[in-house]
Amino acid sequence: MIEVVLFDVDGVLTDGTIWMDGSGEAMKGFHVQDGLAVSLLQLHGLRCGVLSGKSSRALDARIEQLRFDVAVTGTLRKRDALDRIKSDLAVTNEQIAFVGDDVVDLPLAGLVGRFYAPSDAHPLVRAAAGVVLTRAGGRGVAREAAEHVLAERGLSLDDMYAPLIETIASSHVVQ
Repeated sequence: MIEVVLFDVDGVLTDGTIWMDGSGEAMKGFHVQDGLAVSLLQLHGLRCGVLSGKSSRALDARIEQLRFDVAVTGTLRKRDALDRIKSDLAVTNEQIAFVGDDVVDLPLAGLVGRFYAPSDAHPLVRAAAGVVLTRAGGRGVAREAAEHVLAERGLSLDDMYAPLIETIASSHVVQ
């Protein structure tokens, strides 16, 4: 059973566009539905993380804002990073789902318990994915993956969202 959901960032949590200012600072656009996906998964006892080849202050701020359980950024050696994450979280490959979109994510295909790809992922990634999602990167793909993981646990949409709706009324939830 999936216990940890890891997301690539550019092309998954964002549409892949990177805005740069004159000083080289990267800005990224994130979809609010994906922010709620992290809360949704965590409310059901799953841990969430980021495993990204790039790093930026914008990404660091989003990681902190969404309270990800684990984050490894700035590495293209995703298999090595996955090994560290597994050790830190005491989980197996089969307990991890990963959402990736580009060829740098391919080393994790067939290795993790569930490999998801956005609809606009590279053709090689779509071919290697266990599940190709209907949404494009940066357009709610994390929410779709979260709902898929929870549906595999036997939850209906009503059951998935009941704890989130209750939490929104009583505490701090970030989009």
